[in-house]
Amino acid sequence: MEQGIELVSAGDRADLRKRLDQTLRRLRDPSIRVIVVGEFKQGKSKLINALVNAPVCPVDDDIATSVPTLVRHGDPASASVLLPRADAEPGDEAALERQPVNISELATYVSERGNPGNARKLVAAEVFLPRKVLAGGLTVVDSPGVGGLGSSHTLTTLTALPTADAMLLVSDASQEYTEPEIRFLKQAMRITPSVVGVLSKTDLYPEWRRVADLDRGHLSLVSPDIPLFPVSSDLRLEAARLQDGELNTESGFPGLIGHLRNEIVGKAERIQRRSVSQDLLSVTDNLRLSLQSELAALEDPEGTPAMIAGLEAAKLEADDLRKRSARWQITLNDGIGDLIADMEYDLRDRLRRIQREAETAIDLGDPGPTWPQFSKWLEECAAAAISDTFVWTSERSQWLAAQVAEHFSEEEVALPVLRVSDTGDALDPVDDMPRLDDGKIHPMQKVLIGMRGSYGGVLMFGLLTGVFGMALINPLSVGAGLLLGRKAYREDKEARLKRRQAEAKALVRRQLDDVVFQVGKQLKDRLRLVQRSARDHFTEIAEEHHRSLSDSVAAAQKAATTYKLEKEMRIRDIKAELKRVDALHRIAESVAAEPAVAKTATAKATAKPAGSQAAPAVVAAG
Repeated sequence: MEQGIELVSAGDRADLRKRLDQTLRRLRDPSIRVIVVGEFKQGKSKLINALVNAPVCPVDDDIATSVPTLVRHGDPASASVLLPRADAEPGDEAALERQPVNISELATYVSERGNPGNARKLVAAEVFLPRKVLAGGLTVVDSPGVGGLGSSHTLTTLTALPTADAMLLVSDASQEYTEPEIRFLKQAMRITPSVVGVLSKTDLYPEWRRVADLDRGHLSLVSPDIPLFPVSSDLRLEAARLQDGELNTESGFPGLIGHLRNEIVGKAERIQRRSVSQDLLSVTDNLRLSLQSELAALEDPEGTPAMIAGLEAAKLEADDLRKRSARWQITLNDGIGDLIADMEYDLRDRLRRIQREAETAIDLGDPGPTWPQFSKWLEECAAAAISDTFVWTSERSQWLAAQVAEHFSEEEVALPVLRVSDTGDALDPVDDMPRLDDGKIHPMQKVLIGMRGSYGGVLMFGLLTGVFGMALINPLSVGAGLLLGRKAYREDKEARLKRRQAEAKALVRRQLDDVVFQVGKQLKDRLRLVQRSARDHFTEIAEEHHRSLSDSVAAAQKAATTYKLEKEMRIRDIKAELKRVDALHRIAESVAAEPAVAKTATAKATAKPAGSQAAPAVVAAG
């Protein structure tokens, strides 16, 4: 990549230099993120501690992790917390402020006990350790719990998935996978397909083998390629303390570590090689186009008619490229408009189904006594619907990017990295569910209600019996009063129940309307960011194509008016430059191969013959 940047810098191709600089920045950050997820108290934090043999993640009997913790390689050991700057834009990692902290005090920042509900508004925490397992660029991320127990934690975890290379789903051996775990797994598979199952706490449950078989059956229904590794973090930590290799094998960690190294880290490296190879091949093709056009015009001055025809064809091709640019922008703009409309409909449709289900549940009983549990259920259902909509929108965004890329069908075009699945703060602007009267009344209130109803009965029957000479208060009037008082109490109770049900339905509708308003706004903002990201990405590609064609036309026109002596010098320079471009092209083709093959090809391509000199830097159109 550095050779490519040196080659591009010799000419006036800032666009190609920008692309290679971006690729070089990716290469200099070899981080391969593996996020560890699971429901609360499944052993995620202890799993990471056992993996790196250090107590870096807090372990607690209560909900432990409230802030994502990144564990990566570094020497000496250190820790820091990431805070958003006041002027930071959402998703701008460069605008994060790192505040160093003592590793021993990290729990006070990332745990629920020290930082309940992430009251300090931390983005994440970073821990650097000199560990061999992390030396290859592996970064392990400890995430808050997910599943049906906490909607906000689920959304926070889904936020991190698009930036992760793989996911470890941790579930302990006390039982097989639950419905929330399977549901989250299906959601996560749509964002990051590289998933590994981990069965933790095998030392505590004798029936862990049967649970492992059941879990493998569940995983096979989701995807047959998901492996499952039963492990014991306590055995791993004890084995490290005693330096006992047999106990370490019994813990199950060697298999998990081998999979991380070979399948996840190795696979990420192969993907990175293919990406680098594609960028280099595209750059060399752009450079070769202008150089070969000028060389052909210099070496064959007699072919003026053919050269003119070629120039006209190049101009037509450039004009066609501009037309294609207009077409792909129309496709992108229309697609974003359709996507926003479909997203709003999808979100409203999901929440309307939840509203109908909630109103049916309210009609079946008294919502007052169970209102806290009902509010929690409604929040979880709304969060699940939101996450489904966000994931679906992310898939549609990738599909739209592929549709736009088809306008550049003459060669493979890389798709932009889109981050639509960011749902961590989706529900932050939504207020908590308002409280509802529980419907309980004091005994004295019951007496007063009954007396209000019985008063009319006593008076009416007392006056009626007074015709027969009986007193106003007599057994008949008192009995009638009791009956009417009981009837009035029942009617008042039913009226109060109807009022609570109507009020509960109104609160549900108001809450879901607020969710639609706030979340819909955030989704629209994210889709506009997708539109800008895709527009900038494909605009750069179109400009590269157009610049290469324009340079080739300009080079051919210049060659037609060049004098003989200058032609010979220019031909020699262009051929030397083409040799360098061809050498880089061969290296780029071998980069996607295995590392040993790539190193051999690079050595051959860059080796200088005895007595030769480096080719002069040529300031050319390419």
